[in-house]
Amino acid sequence: MTVPISYYLVLSAVVFLTGVIGVLIRRNIIAILLSVELMLNATNINFVAFSEHLQDLGGQVFVFFALTVAAAEVAVGLAIIIALHRSKASINVEEFNLLKW
Repeated sequence: MTVPISYYLVLSAVVFLTGVIGVLIRRNIIAILLSVELMLNATNINFVAFSEHLQDLGGQVFVFFALTVAAAEVAVGLAIIIALHRSKASINVEEFNLLKW
């Protein structure tokens, strides 16, 4: 018995909305980074679900590339967070106005 694709799409939508709400509500940089990862994983769920539904491995191969890019993004993001924390001693988003004139 196979699971209908609508179940995967609902799961993906719930995970994506959780990520969006986390980005909009949180003021902690690490929580925002985790919320962005949730949104990326929701799209990966869609890729795998449609790849299985269409019997094409292209979506699953794309997920491996997306996971690789996400891992690199986390490494760079955490390095930036550590650098900001060393300069400001905080990871609150509202305290960083480095890009303002």
